[in-house]
Amino acid sequence: MEPLLTLERYLPYRLSLLSNKISETVAKTYKDKFAISITEWRIMAVLGEYPGISADEVSLKTHIEKSLISRAISKLLKRKLLCRNISEDDKRRSELVLSNTGYEVYEEIVPLSLEYERKFLASLSQQEQEVLSSLIDRLSQHAESISL
Repeated sequence: MEPLLTLERYLPYRLSLLSNKISETVAKTYKDKFAISITEWRIMAVLGEYPGISADEVSLKTHIEKSLISRAISKLLKRKLLCRNISEDDKRRSELVLSNTGYEVYEEIVPLSLEYERKFLASLSQQEQEVLSSLIDRLSQHAESISL
């Protein structure tokens, strides 16, 4: 007889539910207060940390497929939250940066995001938070090395 899968205890399912729960709460704030989607925010967050990278590099850093990144970037460009510049080193490469308005929005969202993270993690001790972070890092690295 095949082993039974108990979905409610299946780690990938549980992590997905937790991620969705967290993302939905944060996304509502971004949508209500700033009229941006979670994908748009992730692009802005990456560009806040790594200004001047390409859309392909944004896709690699966020693990979001290129078509979704492309649509979100188009929206951000239309809203003038991003600027696209041609690289001086390689004319075939376009680089993305937050516009002045985009950076102002970024500076408003970052404290809200960090406060939400703080509230979310408040149910864990400092030591548990460090262990959790370490375990997530380890599982992420291991997930890249395994396949079915």
